[in-house]
Amino acid sequence: MILADTESHGDLGRLVNGLETAREFAESDGDELELIFDGAGTQWIPELEDEAHDYHELYQSLREQTSACEFCAGAFGVAEAIADAGVVTLDENDGHPSVRSLVEDGYEVMTF
Repeated sequence: MILADTESHGDLGRLVNGLETAREFAESDGDELELIFDGAGTQWIPELEDEAHDYHELYQSLREQTSACEFCAGAFGVAEAIADAGVVTLDENDGHPSVRSLVEDGYEVMTF
C-alpha cells in the first residue's frame, strides 16, 4: 500500500521504495501482488501517469496490479484523474479497500 503524500522528498522516497518492492514481488515466480494507492498516496496516480515523470515506467510495469481507494481518491481530489487513467478503485470497507480481506486471503500487507 502506498500511503505516502506527494509533498516532500521523503514522500517520493517512500513511493519509490514501495514501487521497487512491488516490482520485486511482481517479477518473482509464485508471488501474488496487489499494489494499492490509499490515503494521500492516491495523489501519486495522476503524477505517475505523466510520461515525463521519472518513475512513470516503473509504475507502468505494475499497472495491471494497481488499484486505488475510492473514498480517498475523492477526498484528495483525484477521482476523475484516476478514472480517466482506468485504474480500478476499491470500496469494500465503507468506501475503502478491505485490509482485513487481504490478510484473510493470505496477503502480507506492507505500507509505504
